[in-house]
Amino acid sequence: MHRFAALFAALDSTTKTNAKISALASYYREASANDAAWATYFLSGNKTKRLVQTKLLRQWAAEAAEIPDWLFQESYDAVGDLAETMSLIVPPGTSQDDGSLTHWVTERIEPLAKMSLDEQREAIFDIWDQTDSTKRFVVMKLITGAFRVGVSGRLVTRGISQATSVPVDVLAHRLMGNWKPSATFFTSLIDPNDVDTRVSQPYPFCLAHGVDNEAGIDAIGEPDKFIAEWKWDGIRGQLIRRDGQTFIWSRGEELMEGRWPEIELAAESLDDGTVLDGEILPEQADGQLLPFAQLQRRIQRKTIGKKLLSEVPIVFRAFDLLEHEGNDIRSLPMQERRLRLEQIIQRAATTTIKTTQLLTANSWDEFATMRAQCRDHQSEGLMLKRRDSLYDVGRVRGTWWKWKVEPYTIDAVLIYAQRGHGKRASLYTDYTFALWDEGVLVPFAKAYSGLTDAEIRKVDAFIRKHTKEKFGPVRSVMPELVMELAFEGLQISNRHKSGIAVRFPRIARWRHDKRPQDANQLAELKALIS
Repeated sequence: MHRFAALFAALDSTTKTNAKISALASYYREASANDAAWATYFLSGNKTKRLVQTKLLRQWAAEAAEIPDWLFQESYDAVGDLAETMSLIVPPGTSQDDGSLTHWVTERIEPLAKMSLDEQREAIFDIWDQTDSTKRFVVMKLITGAFRVGVSGRLVTRGISQATSVPVDVLAHRLMGNWKPSATFFTSLIDPNDVDTRVSQPYPFCLAHGVDNEAGIDAIGEPDKFIAEWKWDGIRGQLIRRDGQTFIWSRGEELMEGRWPEIELAAESLDDGTVLDGEILPEQADGQLLPFAQLQRRIQRKTIGKKLLSEVPIVFRAFDLLEHEGNDIRSLPMQERRLRLEQIIQRAATTTIKTTQLLTANSWDEFATMRAQCRDHQSEGLMLKRRDSLYDVGRVRGTWWKWKVEPYTIDAVLIYAQRGHGKRASLYTDYTFALWDEGVLVPFAKAYSGLTDAEIRKVDAFIRKHTKEKFGPVRSVMPELVMELAFEGLQISNRHKSGIAVRFPRIARWRHDKRPQDANQLAELKALIS
């Protein structure tokens, strides 16, 4: 555990990519297979469930530090992170448990879930007595289910690759899907001769870069080298048909069993040894798309009744073919993969699995005209893909691009604030915004991004000086700051007080030139709904 805590500290103390990769490689060269498996599990974004109630942890930490509960709470409010607060306030341990990461997870952390409250208390006090501040911080992060560190899955695979010489793309593929951390798994992961045989295993997704509006669309290359597709607002997924079985994986590596029965049924007509990449969309028989909120009704249920199947029909719009006749064809040019995809879909002859529509043009002006018509096609913009592009792992610049339509914007007033997470845990960075409705500010959106670090600090100082009320971690703020919010779409919603739900809200700019009374009306937002 000491080495894993040191790795966490090294990763958390730098923003330099090469330094992170070097720290990861150094750890993996020395770690046992068991520890390496658990490290990979946590660094890849997996977490333990919250094993002990945070209310109890706060109470016990105050007791261990011999301070009143209110003082611990004030300290927690100032620090903004529970694990860090406990690592700072609880006195240093009198001994050290130098056990491995595997020992700590399997023998000390996971067993907490099955303990009584008295046993949990005793175990937590023992953990505090046997850890220094750095190790305690990491252990408490694992116990509270809040472990996160500034590395991407790509960086983790690069670190392992540097330590083992196994290619990054091979590692990325082997880490896809469901797996359990064990010495056997990690040994298989780094075995250069291992052949991947898991029938349900998806491939790492190829991701697109956004077109830089300042550099201009011309900067990405000649238009005749690209094809385009509508950028849909659905659920990206891989549809796998192997050994007579069907698997549907989300981009977040969730196996969506039973969520889309009509797709699973249609997939039985696909050739065996086929893997499709595409978008799950709520599409009616006439081709019209339903709002994303309707798709969410399906996402949130693992058992789908006949009524919901009828009200929210689903299709899988395939745009790429990753595996053909059991062979990985990601290294073939896109135009060749597309040709094979169309042949497979044609043979399947199903109305539930379809290909996307390809759009071509002779100039960027023609593509721009299509982009301007996106909302008429219920689309967010254009996906631009090089005809000769391979199917890369992750976001590799120069192959796929997303050219999104200009977002909706509206000026709103900041009325609530809450502290952020991670490095922003001590700053108020999570904001709730409101619009005017008959002289009253009505909340309609939350936004967490868009301001510079300097602006965040200024807003944070304003919030601290102009707090009206506190509701747990939330502060009600004097309605004085006006921000321009950008968002991709909106629709009627009975679940929101405003009656409107917006998609992907973020702060476009701080409107220093506007007073609160100059912010938009809720009616103006509703008028944007076509």
